[in-house]
Formats: sequence, C-alpha cells, structure tokens
Amino acid sequence: MYIHILGSAAGGGFPQWNCNCANCDGFRKGTLNAHARTQSSIAISEDGERWILCNASPDIRAQLASCEAMQPARALRDTGINAVLLFDSQVDHTTGLLTLREGLPLDVWCTAQVKDDLSSGFPLFPMLKHWNGGLNWREVPASEFSSFTIPCAPSLKLTAIPLLSNAPPYSPRRDNPHPGDNIGIFIQDTRTGQNVLYAPGLGQTDARILSWMRKADVLMVDGTVWHDDEMIRQEVGTKTGQDMGHLAQSGPGGMIEVLDTMPAKRKILIHINNTNPILNEDSPERAQLAEHGIEVAWDGMQIELVEQP
Repeated sequence: MYIHILGSAAGGGFPQWNCNCANCDGFRKGTLNAHARTQSSIAISEDGERWILCNASPDIRAQLASCEAMQPARALRDTGINAVLLFDSQVDHTTGLLTLREGLPLDVWCTAQVKDDLSSGFPLFPMLKHWNGGLNWREVPASEFSSFTIPCAPSLKLTAIPLLSNAPPYSPRRDNPHPGDNIGIFIQDTRTGQNVLYAPGLGQTDARILSWMRKADVLMVDGTVWHDDEMIRQEVGTKTGQDMGHLAQSGPGGMIEVLDTMPAKRKILIHINNTNPILNEDSPERAQLAEHGIEVAWDGMQIELVEQP
C-alpha cells in the first residue's frame, strides 16, 4: 500500500492568507522554523499507479503538480486519479472538485449524508453536471459492519467508521450530527495484512473508535489544535476545537493521551491548524510529541506499507 500526503494543514493552510498569528507572522518573517502546508488531503494506491484521492482540497491543483505519480503522461489528457473518496462535506475537503472539472466524469465515493449536503447546501453535484456529466456518486456505507472496495484498488478493503464530529455550517444536521456526516477510513491491505486508520476530523473518542485505532499499524489522526481553546487564546477566533469537531492534543483525554495507549508502529498527526504550536519545529510542544513517538505530517510525506517477513 502506498500513501502520499498531498496536504497536511487544516482549513486555510499554513500560513493562512489573512492570519498574522505568531505562527503565520513568524513564518513570513523567517523567524519560525516551520514548513508551509496546504490543506488536508492524501492519496492511496495499491500499485503506485492508480490512486484514490481522499478529499479534494482547495489546493488540489498545486498538490497534484507536486506529486509526479498524479500525472503519468500516458496520453494527451491523463491523470493518476481513478476515484475520489470524501470523508465529509466540508469546504476544505470538497472544493477541489471544482478544479477537477476538466477531468469529469469522475467516480466520487461518499456517504448519503455527504451527497445530500453537496446537492443542496453546497451544491457541487448539480453544478458539475455541466461538465461531461459531472460526478458519478458511489455510496459509502456509513457502518463499521460493512466494508467496501474501490475498483482501482481491489486489494484494499475499506471500512467507513462514523466519527463523533460536527457537520458543516450549511448542513441541516449542523450541531446535530448523524452517522455519516464525518467518517474515518480503516484501510486493510489484504495482500500484506497491513492496516491504516485515517481520521483527519475526530472530535471525540469512544470505545468504538478506540477499538479500531488499536487494530491499526499506522494511525493518521486529527492534529488540528494543541489546546481546545487555542483560537480564543490567540484572539483569532471564537470557537473551540470541540465546536469545530476536533480533539485537542493536550490535556486529559487529549490526543496525546489517547495515542499513548495505542500499539501502532507509527502515529501521525495530520490536519494541523495554522495556530498550532507544533508547526514550530523548535517548540516545546513539538519536542513533547517526539518524546511520545508521535510524528507530524508534512506535504509530500510518503508511506509505504509492505508485507511483513
């Protein structure tokens, strides 16, 4: 199984275009030891040639240009993308579909709830019908008891894990989330037996999601904020991490404490907000992550899982 991290930041990327928090300002002035990041998206493949795009961020054009496998150049018009898998209907994870309009029609896999939001409150499905028939919806069952496969990667068994996280502002289920509004994906490579859990939006943990996390060889999970009230502390927002549907890293019950209980070989934080001090590679928070064996995802990071000897 091959995983390419196209984007590792939360909404707005890093630095965020209109933000002068300590991180964004320090990066622009060259006083912060950090790397720029685009908005969260990964690509997965079983053969390194045919790829499933997991979420389509607003930065998709630059992300594809930076990944050689996404343009194999086998024909006058070509792409390595064979399908798109959406985890929610958030702007940060779906707007890139507009950029992909020249390559339509395209199979888009998502839950019924996500399709509903993208057909009404943020109507990408009806809009894109005007380009070669638009998006071909393929339903993702929002149930941990029902796995599925995508034709371009038949050896990868996928299970959608409903997450406790909020629906976007334009959803009728905002502040009243339902299973299927937000999912994580458990990926099992049936050839190698290697397992990955990818959950960039994780607002709370419960016994169900913890049991899936324990099965994973690689965890790629929500790294949005260090403190739940981080944006309030830095005076750049009024919402907590919980308000936005994200579990903070620090404090009792935080992501660090959760990951400490997990047997995964690799534990990686992704979807990192521009205010998070872990972006500063010289910060004490970054050092604390290292002490706990937790990695921070970066744009261009590649993971290859091979058969165990």
